[in-house]
Amino acid sequence: MDTAAEGLLTRDEMESRRLMAAQDLQRGLSQSQVARKFGVSRTTASRWHRALSGRGVEALRKRRAPGRPSRLSPEQLKIVAEIYAAGCRAAGFDSDRWTTMRLAEAIHARFGIRYDPDHVGRIMHRLGLRERRRIHRVPDAFFTIGLPMREGAA
Repeated sequence: MDTAAEGLLTRDEMESRRLMAAQDLQRGLSQSQVARKFGVSRTTASRWHRALSGRGVEALRKRRAPGRPSRLSPEQLKIVAEIYAAGCRAAGFDSDRWTTMRLAEAIHARFGIRYDPDHVGRIMHRLGLRERRRIHRVPDAFFTIGLPMREGAA
């Protein structure tokens, strides 16, 4: 499915993918082959196979989405991604570094919708905007400063 490479799938596209995978599983493809073909984990292919075996094709059809609906429409989410891409300064901030608090403020300024910064982090992740967190390494010298040397060490 080409849409998997482009990013997030809609609920209809996910259902279509599951139903196509079901056909392949019924034709005898292994779970590993299905996982590779559809770009999912082996665990997901196994779950699809188990649902298909237990409750049939209907078990793979989409169900009502759990949780509260997003307060931002899909079009507004695209605009959020554009705001992010334009940079902090374009949104009125004095530096180029986005934080979840800043993006929450930009969303509120643009759409009048308030989000907790933690939730904005989830939105950023879902839109593929969140950078990977850097691991801060403590310099080795930190561990040796002020500590007595052991006998025989040097």
